[in-house]
Amino acid sequence: MAYMFGGWFNSLIFAFVIWALLAITMVILGALTAYFGSGKSRMVGGLLVVGGLVVGVVEIYVGHFLMPSIHLLQNVVLGTVFYVVAAVIGVVIGLLIFLGAIMKT
Repeated sequence: MAYMFGGWFNSLIFAFVIWALLAITMVILGALTAYFGSGKSRMVGGLLVVGGLVVGVVEIYVGHFLMPSIHLLQNVVLGTVFYVVAAVIGVVIGLLIFLGAIMKT
């Protein structure tokens, strides 16, 4: 069990999850900025979307050579997306419970 948190393989997966989160965040926030922004904000939002896509493609390309034994897109990137969606749903449910409790008092 102690090896679970060590080793180069787990360190690489940890780093790839961070890069996947960066790419997902850049694409989502860039799209929101490009849609709701005006003027220079739209341009910055577009650049964030392109930057997020570049980071994601580079991550998959580099991961294919560093860890050929796993399917990086299937095991890391999609897993990261599912965990982010699950975390957001949990936060929204907690926020709704909190607001419901506050509104009742």
